[in-house]
Amino acid sequence: MSPEEKALLVKTAKLTEENNSILRKMRFGGRVRAALHALYWLIIIALSFGAYYFIEPYVKELVGVYSELKGNLDAASTKVGDFGKLLQ
Repeated sequence: MSPEEKALLVKTAKLTEENNSILRKMRFGGRVRAALHALYWLIIIALSFGAYYFIEPYVKELVGVYSELKGNLDAASTKVGDFGKLLQ
């Protein structure tokens, strides 16, 4: 093996080691990024459920008020309908 070939082989070995090191760091960074991304979405989902749990009593109260108002309007429309029949 000539000195030029040996130098080229050593240079190639160094580049291969450097490339391997860079690729390992990139793979580790990708794994960390994926874990943080999953954690990010878990936090968002947990906060959404927590917000719903916090707001749920108010939502139930609004639904109750709405159903009571709807019942009152239905009763009023029935009475107005009866009153309209009386006028005819």
